Formats: sequence, C-alpha cells, structure tokens
Amino acid sequence: MTDGDDDDDGLKGAGAETGSGRLRLDKWLWYARFFKTRSLAAKLCAAGAVRIGGAPVTKAHHSVKPGDVLTFAQGRHIRVIKIVALGVRRGPAPEAQALYEDLSPPAPETAMPRAAERPSGSGRPTKAERRATEKLREEF
Repeated sequence: MTDGDDDDDGLKGAGAETGSGRLRLDKWLWYARFFKTRSLAAKLCAAGAVRIGGAPVTKAHHSVKPGDVLTFAQGRHIRVIKIVALGVRRGPAPEAQALYEDLSPPAPETAMPRAAERPSGSGRPTKAERRATEKLREEF
C-alpha cells in the first residue's frame, strides 16, 4: 500500500456519497439536526412517515439530493423541507440550518390562557368564580 491509498480509505465512505451528489435519507435528517440520533431518523423512515416529493419512503437508505422536498411529522408539526445541500458531518446548528430551506415553518406555540386573574389580597374565590375557572380549564 502507498500513502495515497491510506488517505483514500479514510474518506471512502463520505466521498462515495457526496461525490455522486446523493446521501442516505436517515443520515441527512441526522446531519440537519431534525433528530437527535440517526436511529430515530431511520425508525421514522422505516415507518413510512417521510415523503420525498409526495411519495412515501419506507427505507432509511433511500438517496436524497439537493432540490428534493421532504415532508414528515416532527412532534405536533408537519415539516416541509427543501434540501439545499447534503453536508458531510453533523455540525453545529447554524451549519445544519444551511442544509435546508423550511417551506412551512411551524406556527408559534399559542400560550395557554391564564386562569381568571384575581388581584392579590382579594381573598378566596367565590363559588361562581371557581366554576368559571374550572370551565376555562375544561376547554383546553
């Protein structure tokens, strides 16, 4: 073996994927920091919960390329993401955010309405005030 062969072996996996302009779906989701672990991303793919261009994907090894549009659930939000770049590592958040364009950013969380506010020192709530507070809590 020559010194050139040793250098190629260290980059063989990454070079083979990025050289062709494609990357595994689970790796890309992990690189872009949508999931904490690659295995969580793979489970979502295996469950058929990810769509690429509207077609469901059931394999974590499905290849993605820049320009693909991904649709998947993340928590209570449906994310629609356009892949801008593939990336070569799971880097810091600003680097990860440069890998995609968010086509439907999640709606801001709506705060729970506060219970009926009472001025301090006004004593215990009356029965009617208590019932009104319970009615508010049941609605949410």
